[in-house]
Parts: sequence; structure tokens; C-alpha cells
Amino acid sequence: MFTQKMKKIMLTGMAVLAMGALVAGCGSDSNSGQAVNGKQVIKVGTNATFVPFEFKDESSQDLTGFDIDMVKAIVKKMNADVQFKNVAFDALIPSLGNKDIDMAVSGMTITKARSEKVLFTAPYYESGIAVVVKGNSPINTLEDLQSKNISVQMGTTGADLAAKIANAKLKQFDHSSDALLELNKGGVDAAVLDLPVAQYYASKHQGDVKVIPYPNTKEYFGFAFAKNNKQLQEAVNKALAEMKKDGELNAIYQKWFKTDAPADMPTEWPGN
Repeated sequence: MFTQKMKKIMLTGMAVLAMGALVAGCGSDSNSGQAVNGKQVIKVGTNATFVPFEFKDESSQDLTGFDIDMVKAIVKKMNADVQFKNVAFDALIPSLGNKDIDMAVSGMTITKARSEKVLFTAPYYESGIAVVVKGNSPINTLEDLQSKNISVQMGTTGADLAAKIANAKLKQFDHSSDALLELNKGGVDAAVLDLPVAQYYASKHQGDVKVIPYPNTKEYFGFAFAKNNKQLQEAVNKALAEMKKDGELNAIYQKWFKTDAPADMPTEWPGN
């Protein structure tokens, strides 16, 4: 037969277990969109292999890049928290659909085909094709590229465009970094590449090279959401608009590309 003292000890132990279960229950709820501090947790999928947009820092292995800084600034304006998930690029849109992530951030070009599957924010980065030449090069226009030696990355839009330049002699490489190395060595007069690659290279070699945007090749990057997540899309669009207005977007542009954000970048995107 239990004594009063033993009963008291048992009741105390049960109370402690009950409290532990309650705390554990609260902890599990925090993983479903609400952090412990009460802030919304936004699960962001990114493919961290696209320098300078999203990649791992060599020393710390932390995610870094233009897109990463953009997301951190956006969630701060939303008074929210972010949880990054490294996802294969071709799995990002399916991951939005099955709710593994809330937002896809990976240098994703806004296209008509993708807009049929997801919602996009207003554009936050203007991409395209560019020509990279040495800083002291007399080349300033596309016409100046005629009959010149040009390096390109095999199978890219830049390679296709360079092939149309009159009498140009192309050197094709597997990687854009090799095409730029050939320019640096003096093996070619110019390199024709994706604009973000060109801008980032120029930011690391200030004064040594200049970037000439290729006309009529503009395209835009946007953040993507599931079609039924209009509320989050609108909240991110609001924060993005504030960043464009208060100069924070331009500051992040300057940090990564050493150039201002384009003044004519659309503030809205049709079809969403």
C-alpha cells in the first residue's frame, strides 16, 4: 500500500512529465510555420551552385551570394525568419507544389512556361548577354567585334550570338571561367557570356575589364511561389518594392556587381 509520501512523489513526477509533454508539443508546432519567437518561418529552396547568386563560402561553408542577401533583407522587412534548403534546380518548382518549400530563390528566369506553373515576384535582377573586353580595349560596340577572336561557353545563347558576328573567329570552352581565362591571357579580343557572370568577373577585376551589354537580350530573374500562395507572394513583393524605393536593392547590387540596379527594371510582372 502506498504511503501519502509515496503518492505525493508520484503525483509530482506525473506533473513534471505532463509539463515536459506540453513543452515538447509546443516545440513541434514551431516547425510548421511559426518559430519559437512567434515569427513566421519561410522555407526557401535554393540550388547553391550558381556564383554569385547562391553558393557556399569556401571557408565557413555558409550560404552566401546576391540572392541570399536579398532573401535575408526581405524577411527582415517582413519581420519573419528564413530556413534555407539546398534543392536541385529542376526540383525547385515541384518542391513548391508539394509544400517542401515556400519560396524558390535560385537565379530563376521569369518565363511564360514557368509562369503557368508558379507565381513570380516582380523582377529583382536584370540578366542578358554581355561582351567582356580588357579595360584598355578599343572595342566599345558590337560592330567593333567583327573579324575579332572571341571566346564563348559551348552551347550557350552567347555562343549562338557570337557565331553571327561577321568574320569572328570563335574559341569555345566547356566553362565560362575558361572563356574568361582565355581573355585574361590575351588569347582572344573579347568573351561573350551571360551578363551576371560578366558583371561578377568585372567586380573582381575592377579597371582591368569592361562590360558591354548585348542589345535585345534582356531577361529578368524573379522569386517563385506555389500558385496557391498568393499571400506570401504579395508580402514579398511589398518588401521588394520597399527595397527598390529605399535603396537597399541597389546597395546589394553594388556589393555583388559593382554597378547600380537598372532604373528601368519593371516594378510589376504581368500574368501573376
